Formats: sequence, C-alpha cells, structure tokens
Amino acid sequence: MFVGADLADCYAIGLPAGVGGDPEHLARVLFAGQAGWARRLLKLRDLLVRPFGLKTSDSMAAAGDAGDPGNRRIGIFRIYETRPDEIILGEDDRHLDFRLTVRVAPDPDRLGERLVMTATAVRCHNGLGRLYIALIRPFHVAVVRSGLARAARAGWQG
Repeated sequence: MFVGADLADCYAIGLPAGVGGDPEHLARVLFAGQAGWARRLLKLRDLLVRPFGLKTSDSMAAAGDAGDPGNRRIGIFRIYETRPDEIILGEDDRHLDFRLTVRVAPDPDRLGERLVMTATAVRCHNGLGRLYIALIRPFHVAVVRSGLARAARAGWQG
C-alpha cells in the first residue's frame, strides 16, 4: 500500500464456509459493530486532535454525505479501490495518510478454507504524524483485533 510505511500491520481470522466473500460487505460488518469502548476512544481522539486541525470522525463521515460518487465511504473511511477479493479504504490528512485493506484469501494452512485479512499502512508527513502514530498504535492493535473477533462471533452478518 505504501512503500516505506511508518506503520504496517496485518491481522487475519478464519472465514466460515457459509459466509460470502464480498470484501465490501465484510468491511461494513467489521466497522459497524465496534465495541462501546472503541467508539469512546474514537470520540476521545476527536477531542484531542481537533485543536490541531486534524480531521475528526464526524467530519470524515460527513464527507461521505456530500453526494460525490467519487467519495464513497464505509463509516468514516473513504473507499479508494474495490476488487473481487479486496477493498482498500483510508484517509489522507495533513499529518499522515493511511490505507486499510480488507481482503479474502485462501487459508494457506487449511485446504479449501478462507481468511479475512485486514492490513493497515500509514505514511507520516511530519512530526505530528509520527507522534500521533506512537500514541495510538497500542489502541489501533486492540481495536482491530477486537473488531475482527466481534465480526466473527456475529457470523459476519450485518
């Protein structure tokens, strides 16, 4: 996604056989079912970044309501690209750009089974971006892992 990313990670979880493999649907389920603590962390993040002129979750979500077909969103995330097995989402801001992918792929350890993989890549533009990433990294990991587990428990239904 980004060569020389300042943050890059990938998490995967098994996709049950009866669940469709449309990455856009899976991304919508993943982001719609965030835990209460994760939503509260996002609101706290918004309060902390607003004085620095960074985009808030409300401003990102509202950007999708602008009627611009080139600005389709899933929640707060802009859709950059869709493929049969992958959707790439993200946002660009003055401190950093990030991309998040939700991909369906064969499970290399289990013949005939599939994985849902999420990967994040962040490219920082300045010191504020590097500080931001250093502060949110542990929360990012917890939110992604929790989101995958919640979506899997719900059977990827949304």
